[in-house]
Amino acid sequence: MAKVALKNAEELALMREAGRLLALVFKYLDAEVRVGMSTMAINDLAERFIVGELGARPASKGQYGYQYVLNTSVNHVVCHGVPSENQTLKPGDIVNVDITLERGGFIADSSKMYMIGEVAPLAQRLVDKTYEAMWQGIRVVKPGATLGDVGHAIQHYAEKQGYSIVREYCGHGIGREMHEEPAVLHFGRPGKGLVLQEGMTFTIEPMINQGKAKVKTKKDGWTVVTSDKTLSAQWEHTIAVTSTGYEVLTLRHEERV
Repeated sequence: MAKVALKNAEELALMREAGRLLALVFKYLDAEVRVGMSTMAINDLAERFIVGELGARPASKGQYGYQYVLNTSVNHVVCHGVPSENQTLKPGDIVNVDITLERGGFIADSSKMYMIGEVAPLAQRLVDKTYEAMWQGIRVVKPGATLGDVGHAIQHYAEKQGYSIVREYCGHGIGREMHEEPAVLHFGRPGKGLVLQEGMTFTIEPMINQGKAKVKTKKDGWTVVTSDKTLSAQWEHTIAVTSTGYEVLTLRHEERV
């Protein structure tokens, strides 16, 4: 098993600052994302704010050859949706906006669902239950717990709600690099997997489908969609393991732990 880097107090302070700035990006977008906006417009607004207002770097741009600063995954898009000037948000859409930001040599990663106009009750339920599933996983985090405990908490909650967990994509360690060890699965067995230690930092980012878990990747090589065209939702935070539990490094202004 690859070694998991433990962050010291100085490194955690830098990660905390990157997370704080990323939360500000979402606060800015909250007032901007609306019906009729193109997903490329969201990308461009975020880039200008990250670079011009925050003096930070959009960490996704140029990573693995990706050209944009964020992903916009609309309705049945599970993850990695590519911004487009030709894709405009319509009433009833649900869209995941996934953003990374680097400042001081460390990266924060978070995503949030936006409801466009009036959203159907079943779509709203999926979004709400996916958010709660993420928190079910976060609340398990503490020294001595395992990644299997985290994954099981998410899986148990989501499946109890009648949904399925996407298994091809997972959370990940994060720090100086966007993707570090460990892989953080959103399903699992209690007591199994890596034992958590103070100083570990990783993302928890469940992708949850209304229908079956099966997904496929479109011809652009990025966009992942549900195979049955049912809706998918995702939320994400960057987490640090503390001496007594967890800290959400990307916590947004409207959230309470």
